Amino acid sequence: MNEVQKKSKTLTGIVVGNKMDKTISVRIERTVQHPLYEKILKRTTKLLAHDEKNECNEGDEVIIESYRPISKNKSWVLQKIINRAQKV
Repeated sequence: MNEVQKKSKTLTGIVVGNKMDKTISVRIERTVQHPLYEKILKRTTKLLAHDEKNECNEGDEVIIESYRPISKNKSWVLQKIINRAQKV
């Protein structure tokens, strides 16, 4: 019998917090169109993601992947860092 593998959902966002141990807070931006006035609006969502090696810093652009629930609010895991934040 063939095993069917589900594809994990991936999202791209910006790290807005890394003060927790092995956890990052990621801001996901999306655009939606207002149903009546048809103006394009930006909507943001903040998700908690698991960062096993504590390698992310604030401002990094990352790809996160859906995963089994790790804690009450954390069901995403860091897949890859796209761009590092510029240090000032």
